[in-house]
Amino acid sequence: MREVAALFFRSFLKGLIILAPIAITIYIIGWVFFKIDTIIPDEVGIPRGLGFVIIISFVTIVGFLGTRFFIGKAIFDFFDHLLERTPGIKFIYSSVKEVMSSFVGDKKRFTRPVWVRTHTSPETWRIGFLTQPDMGYLGMEERAAVYLPHSYAISGWVIVVEHSNIRPVTHMSPAEAMKFAVSGGITISDDAPSGVKIISP
Repeated sequence: MREVAALFFRSFLKGLIILAPIAITIYIIGWVFFKIDTIIPDEVGIPRGLGFVIIISFVTIVGFLGTRFFIGKAIFDFFDHLLERTPGIKFIYSSVKEVMSSFVGDKKRFTRPVWVRTHTSPETWRIGFLTQPDMGYLGMEERAAVYLPHSYAISGWVIVVEHSNIRPVTHMSPAEAMKFAVSGGITISDDAPSGVKIISP
């Protein structure tokens, strides 16, 4: 009886491991779809689902006009200049703009993954992203700023360390390095050898 119960419990956990990521992914996609679709109120009278298409199309057209045509770029640059100089609004706008630019677009900042030595005894290294290679303009000579993302979170912190404590990540792409960091080291590169074990001293 115990063997049957143990088998049932193990099978349940296996099924949970298989189905939970799928269910959560579908839920998040559905939630995003619903939130975008309901930006246009029901009073407009458009069918459900069409609002999502309209919003996505509008954002795409804005991005296309803002990068491909001189007049469109001039208009967006004007509003950008206006918002960045409006008291009270400029702090919110600039912060959101910087965060978005760090992850998407032509000015992505998290493109240089590095290893950072945070302790020397015992020697401890953390993975991060080089954001400012030279902090000399702030009086921090021979130092660089590195962003260290938190695991299982969208937060992190910035540290300033000497160049000697920084090594480039050479066997992972920026995307793989971010996955490695936010997953707590569980997600590894496809080039990693199988069967790696940690040997206790």
